[in-house]
Amino acid sequence: QVQLVESGGGLVQPGGSLRLSCAASGNILSINIMRWYRQAPGKERELVADISSGGYTNYADSVKGRFTISRDNAKNTVYLQVNSLKPEDTAVYYCNADVRRINSASYYSYWGQGTQVTVSS
Repeated sequence: QVQLVESGGGLVQPGGSLRLSCAASGNILSINIMRWYRQAPGKERELVADISSGGYTNYADSVKGRFTISRDNAKNTVYLQVNSLKPEDTAVYYCNADVRRINSASYYSYWGQGTQVTVSS
């Protein structure tokens, strides 16, 4: 089985920063794309950023220049550095990854449980 566990969320004032982490564990052979999504109350889940195994990144327009996604392939971990936070960044942030398990020929999508980020003064 594969598990993704996020950490690093919390309450922060506008303009503040956080570093979110998501560690994947289990019978993992390889991980392709890793992603961060977020879901605010009453809104649909949206893609924030993604990163390939080779380090290529994409960002939602709303976070470009403020958020940075990175990964440590040796640790099967993806990070999201969130700077210059705004109240509208308040949401539950979810990690998602395309994982190939040992003895599997295919990649499957796995989700973490989410970590709450609240931006408020």
